[in-house]
Amino acid sequence: MFMGSPNGLDANGLKRMANRIRMHVIEMTSEAGSGHPGGSMSSAELFAVLYFNVMRHDPKDPDWPERDKFVLSKGHVAPGLYAALAEAGYFPVDELLTLRKMGSRLQGHPAKGKLPGIEVSTGSLGQGLSMSCGLALAAKLDKKDTRIFCLVGDGELQEGQNWEALMLAAHYKLNNLTVFVDRNRLQIMGCTEETLSIDPLAAKLKAFGLKVISTDGHNVKKIMAACRKVSLTAPTAIILNTVKGKGVSFMENNIDFHGRSCKPDEKEKAMRELGGAQ
Repeated sequence: MFMGSPNGLDANGLKRMANRIRMHVIEMTSEAGSGHPGGSMSSAELFAVLYFNVMRHDPKDPDWPERDKFVLSKGHVAPGLYAALAEAGYFPVDELLTLRKMGSRLQGHPAKGKLPGIEVSTGSLGQGLSMSCGLALAAKLDKKDTRIFCLVGDGELQEGQNWEALMLAAHYKLNNLTVFVDRNRLQIMGCTEETLSIDPLAAKLKAFGLKVISTDGHNVKKIMAACRKVSLTAPTAIILNTVKGKGVSFMENNIDFHGRSCKPDEKEKAMRELGGAQ
């Protein structure tokens, strides 16, 4: 059982775990011949921090009533989440290589009921935050101290439903809700600010009634510090400034890897850079 910081990995352990998650992402998507490695890799440190330091959860009892809950609103980066769940012990690590294959529990987007540790089915962008608000409000009504963590993409914030959800979160003072924004500034169509600008993002989130924290999304110590600074009276948004494809030189800030896997030679190079097996 993971009970938060006192029993979780330290900063060095979290860095190593983030790197393991990246190696899994490369291997999984390469084996599948498809998937979304870029955004999975920009979120690796967050997955490591949440599942191995911050969240209360029990891989041996995925439905433990007192658990914290994580919602991957940007469901296409499921490879990163699957890697974290496997490393935490929700299912065998070897099963990661079944990603997107017929009959696999590891579908292209998370599906509740298919795999332990998945709280809600996601992938239709813009909806995960609304479901997170529902989970947070339900916990409040049930008088539980369950915390809800939701990861959204920055391009995803171009969807209007997110802003309706944020209004609701502020209205009901959902201080048990933390929204992480993967601010890697790239989406399938290119740069977010050229596609449809969401800046000034921090000011907009603050105007909607959230406490806003902006930090380095690849620094595990800073992510942990941000998680300790969440508001006690309002929902919190943590903007994670990240690099798409982080960790592999030719993938970093390369929109081509938003939704395609590495070719065999690219996989070998990527794994060498990450320090993995050839």
